[in-house]
Amino acid sequence: MKRTTTALVATIASLALGSSALATMDIFKEYKAKNAEAKCDTCHVAKTPKKGAADRNDFGKKVEAAKGKDGKIDWAKVPAAPPAAK
Repeated sequence: MKRTTTALVATIASLALGSSALATMDIFKEYKAKNAEAKCDTCHVAKTPKKGAADRNDFGKKVEAAKGKDGKIDWAKVPAAPPAAK
């Protein structure tokens, strides 16, 4: 019984961690629907960040701060993004 419980807890924990990693693309798609000009560098320092890179600019930090415990962004708490660099 103890092994089954441990395996179950480990499986649930890995699913929770894995799904939070996928949330970044979901967040991007949600914001892209609001602002068609959004690109990776709207929130990140690098123009094309590597997977797992957490270097965010000021706007990206504001988006991260608006993330709730459920992983969803309260866009009312996020000010407008700066215009995209061309």
